[in-house]
Amino acid sequence: MRVVSALSRTRSEVRLVLAAALALTITALAAKPAAAVPAFAVQTGQPCQACHVGGFGPQLTPAGRAFKLHGYTTRMGGFNVPLSAMAVASYVNTRKDQDPPPAPGFNGNNNVAIDQVSLFLAGGFGQHLGAFFQATWDGIAHKFAWDNLDVRAVTNLDIKGADVLLGASLNNSPTVSDAWNTTPAWGFPYTGSDLAPSPSASPLISDALAQNTLGLTGYALINQAWYVEGGAYWSPKAVTLDRLGVDPTDPGSIHGLAPYGRFAWQHNFGKHAFEAGAFGMHSEIYPGRDKSTGETDNYTDLGLDVSDQYVRDNSDVITFNARYIHERQKLKATFLLGGADHEKNPLQDIRADVSYYWRNKVGATIQAFDTWGSADEILMADNRTFKPDSNGVMLQLDGTPWGDGKGPLGPRFNMRVGVQYTLYGKYNGARSDFDGAGANASDNDTLRVFTWLAF
Repeated sequence: MRVVSALSRTRSEVRLVLAAALALTITALAAKPAAAVPAFAVQTGQPCQACHVGGFGPQLTPAGRAFKLHGYTTRMGGFNVPLSAMAVASYVNTRKDQDPPPAPGFNGNNNVAIDQVSLFLAGGFGQHLGAFFQATWDGIAHKFAWDNLDVRAVTNLDIKGADVLLGASLNNSPTVSDAWNTTPAWGFPYTGSDLAPSPSASPLISDALAQNTLGLTGYALINQAWYVEGGAYWSPKAVTLDRLGVDPTDPGSIHGLAPYGRFAWQHNFGKHAFEAGAFGMHSEIYPGRDKSTGETDNYTDLGLDVSDQYVRDNSDVITFNARYIHERQKLKATFLLGGADHEKNPLQDIRADVSYYWRNKVGATIQAFDTWGSADEILMADNRTFKPDSNGVMLQLDGTPWGDGKGPLGPRFNMRVGVQYTLYGKYNGARSDFDGAGANASDNDTLRVFTWLAF
């Protein structure tokens, strides 16, 4: 009876997801005002540059943030097709060959791949409802999965003379609902490849729960200045996630609900659009969905962020983004399972980037990043110091020739080409011989050349 009941609940959950997707599709095809990623330009009657720094997503301008917070509902004109597609391809070279290779079927170095191909259904459905749904084929893992989801309901109220925007978001990744490019979901780098090496430690809120959770948050924007958001996330059934193309055991399942909160203040100082805020989340996780110990791993992530965007008279854009995250870990379940030497393992992460976009088309970005924490001989057994410490600098040059909507295939077509270079000062605990076998942090220095197409 329990097996039958579980199967019934799973089928119901899958039917609910499929019904929601079908309802969105039917609504989108029936409604006049609807569009998706590059098609947002058609929906709003504005080129991509109006909402995105450099004329390509996901870094938002103040107009782009307003569009998102208002539930993707702003529109001009008549019917447009609410579908879009995106593809990213890369060439990746590391200073020394990766051993073993970064993925099955690839070489230890000098790899070329289609990183991902995504389909989008998004847009505003009337004045109060909007959605952004992405499904992605992973060209490295060769599998299809659901990706970012953000379904919104919004309304505007006048409360004792205050202009109040109220909204709700159903989404599948903590911070994906955020409108600033300072939180993990939309922070720099805005594109990457799984063929590039990356440090083994990062805060849980930094994408570890992306696509394997569902969350419902409510938010308010008061007088276009004060923003507050609150809600909670939970874990769908393992079978549901598996059918959606997601590993249900990584990192595990949430016990009950994981509360999430966000606060931000924004203000224009002349030509500067400034923001400062804080965000946080508390998660109790059964690691790998293992409940045998009766205990959970508890993560409390608290973050601070700041952003400033300056537009010159000649349309050049200068942006500064920064965030700091302190994560308090109490890994009681992992400790009892023999996966950690200590129950408490604090972790800290700080990132800051500055970009300059000439005529809002050709850009240069530099980011400094640093992650550090306490030593654990079991949790970080793959490095000599047993510490999670990694730091370095990433540089990116890119160009977007048709962000002004004057592309050869019309306003829906957009393209960005770019080159990234990542230099590591520390990697998984040390600058030199980090693995105890002679590998240095600089061995992972990575050159990536990419093409990013959207239609």
